[in-house]
Formats: sequence, C-alpha cells, structure tokens
Amino acid sequence: MSKPLVVVESPTKVKTIKKYLSGQYNVAATVGHIRDLPPKELGVDVEKNFRPKYTTISGKQKVIRSLKQAAGDAQEIYLAPDPDREGEAIAWHTAEVLKKKGRQFHRILMHELTKTGIQKAMSEPLELSLSKYEAQQTRRILDRIVGYEISPLLWRKVKGGLSAGRVQSVAVRIICERERAIFAFDPEEYWSITATLEGENPPPFDAKLTHKEGKKIGIPNGDTAQDIVASLEGHPFVVDQISNKTTRRNPLPPFTTSKLQQEAIHKLRFSAKKTMVVAQQLYEGIELGGGAPVGLITYMRTDSMRIAPEAAHQALELIRKNDGPDYAMEKPRFFKNSKKVQDAHEAIRPTAVDRTPETLARHLSKDQLALYSLIWKRFVASQMKQALIDRQTVKINCGKYQFSVSGSTIRFSGFMKLYQATAESKQQKKNKTVLPPLTKDQHLELKGLLPKQHFTQPPPRFSEASLVKELEENGIGRPSTYASILSTIRNKGYVSREKGYFRPSELGFIVNDLIVENFPEEFDVAFTARMEDNLDKIEAAEIDHLKVLKTFYSRFQMRLEAAMDGMRSMKGQGMPTGIDCPLCKKHQLSVKMGKNGHFLACDGYPDCSYTSNYTRDEKGTIIPAAPAQDEPSDKTCPKCKKPMVYKSGRYGRFLACTGYPDCNYSESINGGNGNGKPIGVPCPEDGGKGDIMQRRSKRGKTFYGCSRYPKCKFASWDKPIGRSCPDCGSPYLLEKVRKRTGTSWVCPNRECGYQQEPTDEADTMSSK
Repeated sequence: MSKPLVVVESPTKVKTIKKYLSGQYNVAATVGHIRDLPPKELGVDVEKNFRPKYTTISGKQKVIRSLKQAAGDAQEIYLAPDPDREGEAIAWHTAEVLKKKGRQFHRILMHELTKTGIQKAMSEPLELSLSKYEAQQTRRILDRIVGYEISPLLWRKVKGGLSAGRVQSVAVRIICERERAIFAFDPEEYWSITATLEGENPPPFDAKLTHKEGKKIGIPNGDTAQDIVASLEGHPFVVDQISNKTTRRNPLPPFTTSKLQQEAIHKLRFSAKKTMVVAQQLYEGIELGGGAPVGLITYMRTDSMRIAPEAAHQALELIRKNDGPDYAMEKPRFFKNSKKVQDAHEAIRPTAVDRTPETLARHLSKDQLALYSLIWKRFVASQMKQALIDRQTVKINCGKYQFSVSGSTIRFSGFMKLYQATAESKQQKKNKTVLPPLTKDQHLELKGLLPKQHFTQPPPRFSEASLVKELEENGIGRPSTYASILSTIRNKGYVSREKGYFRPSELGFIVNDLIVENFPEEFDVAFTARMEDNLDKIEAAEIDHLKVLKTFYSRFQMRLEAAMDGMRSMKGQGMPTGIDCPLCKKHQLSVKMGKNGHFLACDGYPDCSYTSNYTRDEKGTIIPAAPAQDEPSDKTCPKCKKPMVYKSGRYGRFLACTGYPDCNYSESINGGNGNGKPIGVPCPEDGGKGDIMQRRSKRGKTFYGCSRYPKCKFASWDKPIGRSCPDCGSPYLLEKVRKRTGTSWVCPNRECGYQQEPTDEADTMSSK
C-alpha cells in the first residue's frame, strides 16, 4: 500500500515538508488552484441555489494526474494547502479529484514551515471546514456575477475590454472621490508668526505665536500679521509657564498583513505586491546551507495580532541576553484583536527569534533580508519595555500675546532602541527641538521675528500605503487581496500612479460615474464592507451563505435590468459637460468614447461635426484642446496630385487633400487601404501619434504594427495590450497565447520578466 499523501499548495514547500516528515509520507503540490468557474461562461446556476459549475483549470490536467499517481492506493490523504479560505477551497477540490472508496481526508493547517510547526500540524489533523469553503465559494460567486454581468454592459456602453469588479471598482471609486474632493478644495490663506529667542545659555530656539489674551489666535492675512508684529515691538519676551511631563510609549504589535504592506512601502519602498511576493518566499522556506529550506516567518496572510506564548518567551530571553534585563518585560506582552478579526493565524513573526538578521544575511537576497529584518525587529520590539519620553512645554508672554515651544528628550529608549515605526520616527523628529535651561519669569532676548504666509492644503492623493490603510479601515476586501487590487486598477487603465500617488484617468472617471450612477449600492463603500462582514459570518457559521447570495442578487438583478436600457452610452449620448459648442454655438459638448479613447463632441451631430480632445485644469474643469495642426505626409492626392496631410477626426486619424474644398478627397488610415484594423491601442513607440493596427503578412500571418508606418516601424507578432508594466514601467504589455498554459500578459522587456494572467474573465473574453 502507498504511503499516506500530504498535498500542499506550492511546489517550493515539498522539499521542506518531506525532510521533516522523515520519509513517512509522500508529498505533492497542487501548484495553486486546480478547479475554478469556467472562463467563457457565467458558471453559476442562479436558478438552482447559485450552484457553481467547476471545471479543471487549463493546464492543470497534468497536475491532477501527478496527484493521483502520488496518492496511489493510499488510504490517508492529508490536505495542507495554505491555512486560509483560498487554501480551504483548494483542499476541497483536491479531495473531490482524489475521492476513492475507503479513503480518508484530513485537513492540516501549517502556520509555519519549521520542524515543530509541521510536526505539530500533522499531529492535530482536522476535518475539512464546510463553512470556510462556503465563504470562499460565496466570494467567488459574487465576484463572478458582478464581473460577468456588468463587464459586457461596459463593452456596449463604453468600449471593449473593460471590466468591473466587486472590490476593485470600489477602490477606483475611493480614488475618484478623493480627486474630486481635491478639485472642489479652495485653499484658505493663514499666517504664522515665529519668534527666535535666546536665554542666558545657548542654544537659541523658535517659539510660535498661539494665543492672544488667553484665547487661541488665528491670523487670516498679511495685514493682520503685520499689525501683530507692530504691536509686539517694545514688549519683553518673558517665560510664563514651564511644564515637564514624562510620557510612556508602548511598542506596536507584530505585523498583520496590511500593516506589513504599509510599513514596507514606507521604509523599504516596496510595492504591496512585492511585499507579498518576498514574504511568501520567507514563509515557504530559504535554504540555510545543507538540507531542506527552512520557513523563516509564520503565515503572512493574517489580520490577527495574536502571538504564541512560547514565541514571546523566546523573544524575552533574547532581549535579556542581548540588551540586558532593563529592556525586557517581566512577562510577555500580548495584544488584543478587535471583534471583527479572524483569529485563525498568528501575527506575522519570525519562526525562531535566534535567527537574527545578521546570522541570515549571507543566505538571503537583499530584498529578503530587508523584509525579514523589518518583521524580526517589529516582533522582538513588541516584547521590550516602554520608552520614556521627557517632554517640556514652555509658554512665553509678550504683551497681550503668548508664544509656545515644546521639546522632547528620550529618557529611556526601551523598544525604540531596536525599532521605530514610520509614524513614530516622524513624530520624534518633529519634537526634536532642544531647549536651553529656562526658569519662570526669565527674560529672553529676541533674535528675530518672522511672519510667514501659508495656505490650507487639499486632502492628499492616496499613495499605496495610504490606500491600503483606507481599504483596511473601511473593511474593503481582505489584506491578502490588497496587492492584486492595486495592480488590477492600474493594469485596467482606470488609475495611474504619478510620483507615488494614485490619480484616476479619464477612463476611470467615466467608468466609475456610470457604475455608481446605475449601481449605487453594490459599489458603495459601506455596503461592500458589510458584504465582507457577511463572508466572515459565513466562515464562522453564523449566517447561511444562500441567504447572502439571494439577498444580494434580488437587488442586483433589478438594477442590472434597468441599466441594460438606462445606462448612458458613451458611444452615443455621452456625458454632458455644460460647455457650448464653439462651432455651431447652438448645442453643448459631451464627453464620448471612440476607438481612440475619450473626446469631446457636439450634441448636434450630424448637423454639427465638431470634435476635440480635452484636458482638465486643477479644478477638474474640462478644457477643449486647441485645434490640432495638420501633419505633413509623403503622399500626394490621387485626384488632383496636391500634397496630403494627416488630420484627426471623429473616427481617428485620416489623410486629407490640401486642395480642400476644391478637392475633397480623403483616405482612411484605419482600414480599407491595406493598413489593417485598429485594436484601440496607441502606438507605444511614437508617443501615441499612431495607432496599433492588426495586419496580415505576405504569408497570411497576423501581426501588429503602427498606422504611421514607414515613419514608425513598430511591429509585433503578439498583440499589444494598453496596460503599463507595474514592475519596469514599460508602456504596454503583450498578449501571449500558449497551448499549454493559455493566455497571459507579459512585459516586452525580457530583462523584466513580469507576467500575469488576464485579470478577470472580461479580459480573456475580449481578447478572443
């Protein structure tokens, strides 16, 4: 009889687990999901209680054959995919394909890939969790219904290749609403007055004007500031109050997934995606010289702050050894989770604190070492004593006015000796003013008085870190999905990232406005958060998954049917702007979508054929572009032999005779003359002047080239995708279609190596 089989998710875990199970088990990997909803149909029977139709994922037939071969006639199968909802779904699907009379299945949860962690998990087998599987299925079905039903609407009403996502569209909405808040913001002027003062001993220091006659003061303009400066003349600066306070600062808890992403973005300049990739490597194991890889951190997808008592005690022992007893807590410090947190996993911590970053440096890559150091320091610091901060605040009178200055010094560094979070470091720098010895009623010498103009600032755009924080605080998605959400909304072209901050594109505004207008509840932040709560309740067996699906679908279906006819068409009606047409003076302009993207067009078409590109100013106001200059060509008119020029019109670029109106000959460059068929992607090599055309070679093979050939010689056998590479910044990706692995998007830069699956079924279908 065959040995019992342990099935894991990732092939990189196989060697580690085999070693620690001492050859008593066979070990095989599913290499991710093996079954999913079909890519070319809804795959959900709504009429039969939302029954999902699972099919084998393309290319996974070979994996399933390997699993069956590894199982042989074994009676015991231990299912050990990752300990989360997705891992639970993989476990259920694996059990289905390996089902056999008399065979028993056990669920194994490996929270850390160490000898102790693996052996402990194997000694505590569980049953498969139906509630956790139903939570994953419900999430998948909801995502499929939303994406599969709304995406075709967008294809018809806006343009092909677009998609909506239950969570990603809410992220786009958050970014769009922040941008509109920036548009609507009107800065207000205010002034500050700073006095540079010096006592009997150095150093001099700056104090700010804060009060007048005991009341907080605001300085609205320069005239008021100058009046105050004048009224201060001749009055001495006298120390009025000195207050000293010692504050105790506690360390932050070990990392959860979202907090790790935020801190890695701030401290290491990693993207959320890169953080998760490197964390996965540390979790799955690193070879430390001789033998199997060793898992260096616990499972990295968690929103729990819980830590194992034995791990905390190990940290305390290390602190006492390295830093002395003054820095170690007398007993472990534990952190409480909120009621909403799923407590299946510990916080992210090193699997063994004696593996210091220094001892691992020669075994880890630069990125691995940087992230491991962050995780190790945060965890160890969580078991160190409080920091003691001495803070001195001095109030200084000058006539009717009062100035204030604060400074702080660290009396005892405590945990700060090892680790300070980004926010703590910023606060410490802010309060780093060094004050000389001062006494009450002491007269100070005025060295300078500086009035300074300021303006209130608009709300900031979201960075990756602040967007992750916003999603987490609003309960949108799960920490394990944030990296893919951020990648997807950029790949779709709905947002761009400029100088580290997200800005919605015009396409993002258009799609967001249409979706919110027609599906106000389904893409509402609070509604999406409640849906995440419902998924948690399904996992906890507190609510029936069918009730959640039926409640959602009953409302969604009504809105979907209304949107079929009611959603405005950006190809026809467009989005009104309120701007009068500069050509006919009778009608107004609307934003519309064409093959080459968004543009302005007169509502009086076809009587008025005015069209124009446009930009937005800092208030978001649409500004029609100046008339485009005709671009010379090397062609002559076949009718009158005069030169022809490139022009831009309603349907893109075309060639026109310069003899107009005597000769009205024109020629399309988008087809019908051997130039091929446009695919809706601007050429990435000539600044978007030309369009990518699908063409046929002399031998009948399809290729893609620029419409401005021979001026631009861009050509590709693979179809360009109008999405930038998130890793190297290439302005486009290529669609690769392989027999074994199916369709994928890859970066044309071979040194980069980035590739991804089309982000949802809409992508796959639109590329066929």
